[in-house]
Amino acid sequence: MIPWKLLGTAQTSRNGAELRLYQRDTEFSIKADNQELMNSQVHGSEDALAKLACEKVTNHPAVRVLIGGLGLGYTLRAALDELKPDAEVVVAEIVPDVVQWNRDFLGHLAGSPLDDQRVKVEVADVAQLIKTAIGGYNAIMLDVDNGPQAMTQEGNEWIYGYDGLESSFDALRPKGVLSIWSTDSDPAFTRRLLKTGFKVEEVKARARGGKKGGGHYFVWVATRP
Repeated sequence: MIPWKLLGTAQTSRNGAELRLYQRDTEFSIKADNQELMNSQVHGSEDALAKLACEKVTNHPAVRVLIGGLGLGYTLRAALDELKPDAEVVVAEIVPDVVQWNRDFLGHLAGSPLDDQRVKVEVADVAQLIKTAIGGYNAIMLDVDNGPQAMTQEGNEWIYGYDGLESSFDALRPKGVLSIWSTDSDPAFTRRLLKTGFKVEEVKARARGGKKGGGHYFVWVATRP
């Protein structure tokens, strides 16, 4: 078997976990310490995170969307594929090395999405962008952790709590959409979304897209009335 090759390391800003980028032949993986966060062969649910949100807003005027977490670039690519040429896509990535990895090693995986003129990269915590964007976005797509019950990064609890959800609600334009990725379902989180004022769908998304195997993850699609 072809061994994994370490391409780069980076420190996260919140709890000091070390991110590592690995390559094995045509496969790429990002791990936090010893836990795999994402793999280039398993991105169907990341695609769904963007598609489910963007297909609801692509015909809105002057579309502007926010993606929390660049990762391997698949969510960004899926958003670009759904949106029109005049849309603006803001990507918030808190770890600058992840942006550089996309430019140096990963761009080909998702068709070099950072080269698209619609894309603006902010090396920042997505929570700060949400807090300061009153009515600023048609859609917000968040894949910043493993979900409300499986967080790996300290500080992400704000996103899943009432304060974060209310800020996301306020950051959306009328009929805007908040989509959130998770490894597991969470009825309590669904209730928080509803109580915040969202109309909510919970979608089960295949890890490998349309292919069988690889399990399922979950995407909440919450629409501001």
